[in-house]
Amino acid sequence: MISTNDLRPGIIVDLDGTLYLIVTAQHVKPGKGSAFVRVKMKKLSDGSTIEQTFRAGEKVQRAYLETKQMQYLYSDGEHFVFMDTDTYEQVTLSGDIMSDVQQWLKEGMMVNVQFYQGKAVGIEVPTFVELEVVETEPGVRGDTAQGGSKPAKLETGAVVQVPLFITEGDIIRVDTRTGEYVERVG
Repeated sequence: MISTNDLRPGIIVDLDGTLYLIVTAQHVKPGKGSAFVRVKMKKLSDGSTIEQTFRAGEKVQRAYLETKQMQYLYSDGEHFVFMDTDTYEQVTLSGDIMSDVQQWLKEGMMVNVQFYQGKAVGIEVPTFVELEVVETEPGVRGDTAQGGSKPAKLETGAVVQVPLFITEGDIIRVDTRTGEYVERVG
């Protein structure tokens, strides 16, 4: 059990058998009345977000996840298949769980799959991924007073804003937390 005073972003809690990832936690101490904690949480099973208020000092169950490095194999459109490279055991995750990270997955990529009580509940993709630009408009100099940007479609289907000098076939590094272009790699 963990006190609601100790809730921080990134902590995973188990509320009534459902796992939630703490996105934001705000401790509020009004001038009159007792303190409380306002929390925004993401449900790990389907990615939905809820807000909840706890009394300060209230206890909640913290969930400890086991993490295993696995290789992303393929997607059949609705499910994503990962393989443990040591045991060759395969794990399938539904698209609901993968909704916010699937645009960064590339076949053969190593990711951390999170398990809770032996069941796969989510994944962590690397902070930075290197992907090829497959479609972008040619950049025209002189269109902007400062450095401009344009949309570029990557090999995974993600669309990212990139500088004008990026062309099709370039390999770029993207920050998966924000979805922003970082640099050209090749």
